[in-house]
Amino acid sequence: MDILSNLLHGFQTALMPNNLLFCLIGVTVGTVVGILPGIGTTAAVSILLPLTFRMDPTTGMIMLAGIYYGTKNGGSTTSILVNTPGESSSVVTCIDGYQMALQGRAGAALGIAAIASFVAGTVGLFGLILLGPMLTAVALSFGPPEYFSLMVMGLTTVAFLAGRSMTKALLTTAIGLFLGTVGFDIFTGKLRFTYGQSDLSDGISFIIVATGLFAVGEVLANVGKPRAGAEIFRVSSRLRDLLPSAQDLRDCRGAFIRGTLIGFVIGVLPGAGSSISSFLSYALEKRYSAHPERFGKGAIEGVAGPEGANNADTAGAMVPMLSLGLPGSGGTAVLLGALILYGIRPGPMLFQEHPDLVWGLIASMYVGNVMLLILNLPLVPLFASLLRLPYRFLYPLILGFCAVGVYSVRQSVTDLWLLSFFGLLGYLFRIFDYPSAPLVLGLVLGPLIERSLRQSMVLSQGSATIFFTRPLSATLILLSILLLAAPLVMAFLKGKRTAST
Repeated sequence: MDILSNLLHGFQTALMPNNLLFCLIGVTVGTVVGILPGIGTTAAVSILLPLTFRMDPTTGMIMLAGIYYGTKNGGSTTSILVNTPGESSSVVTCIDGYQMALQGRAGAALGIAAIASFVAGTVGLFGLILLGPMLTAVALSFGPPEYFSLMVMGLTTVAFLAGRSMTKALLTTAIGLFLGTVGFDIFTGKLRFTYGQSDLSDGISFIIVATGLFAVGEVLANVGKPRAGAEIFRVSSRLRDLLPSAQDLRDCRGAFIRGTLIGFVIGVLPGAGSSISSFLSYALEKRYSAHPERFGKGAIEGVAGPEGANNADTAGAMVPMLSLGLPGSGGTAVLLGALILYGIRPGPMLFQEHPDLVWGLIASMYVGNVMLLILNLPLVPLFASLLRLPYRFLYPLILGFCAVGVYSVRQSVTDLWLLSFFGLLGYLFRIFDYPSAPLVLGLVLGPLIERSLRQSMVLSQGSATIFFTRPLSATLILLSILLLAAPLVMAFLKGKRTAST
């Protein structure tokens, strides 16, 4: 009953006119930021943080949180329409979302992404309210060895995303891990693999790699095809064809729930990141689908599951931030800094000392999810109509959009050269049938894996047995081995059955 009364009080706070207004501003800005690749959640919240200094802390946190989860909704738009993920968590949406756009189903993909975001956000908030304390206790049991094992398990999902060749997927993953080592060594402070280029001292940006591989590579691949004079995109002009059908919703029921559960649990783990949850969700949907061959060719479950995981992760990431004062992601790290700037001490006493702020923030996240659904669904026809442009107009716009987005991050010409390089690499990947998504996953997880590995080696004085003597870490490592071995075992059993017949 205490939880219910606190939540009702939170809705009274969230529904105050000024809080409603700034919640609307936050989710709108977040959606726009998510649509524009090159800015990202953390940067957007950081840039707008000074604007909230004169606000009431509750109002300021409601607006900043709206930006935080609003970007997750907007990130799916460019992933589906132009194959350009705005951040790492939207990479998986490109795989089937863009294929649906090519088949004239961009509206259905956008609509199912909006619905999955709303369902996941709503269920995730109930998880935050009811299961937060229990899951926080689980997160506290994670040390460096457990985080390393979790990241390794995240990388083994390439076995599910590999298509016809696991070897190719693992090779591109290794390239991504290598790219993640460029820049400052986090332990010694020395530069690695920069070759005298100061612009590489901070590493290679995910935005550059993802935009080059997915967007520029796609443009180069299509321009080079003999059908270059034909119309590539086919988009209906009827509203009923631009929204998910009843069959689409039935097909995605399980994906909504599975994606939400995965996203919330992964979000609770500080530092795990929404990219892992979206990749795991996609792998799970593909593995247990009755038609796995459709994945990568426009399976709507391949959009619903990862988008649900991506948005549920935001609610999960709020659990350690509000309960323990531990940021679960880059966005929540900025929100944590905002609390400190407001003169509020985060941690276990936050619920008791500032209940108006905490429960008002939680209630505002539900209100914000309703706003996002109302905002996004009516805009589906507008977004989908962009694909009616002939390719000779659309593709130059995409290239210009990519160049401006990448250059705006650091105003560096080196970044534009890197964009060109990764665009060419993405083109070659398509020619030789190498998957691009595992490379991006390796780049994102590489620094996290290195940090956890080296911390674990320090704890164990150089002994790798630490990963197998701790039960949780050993379980995750065992799951990784099973995931990698599963395709080989299945191929062996299939060959044995074929020989016997």
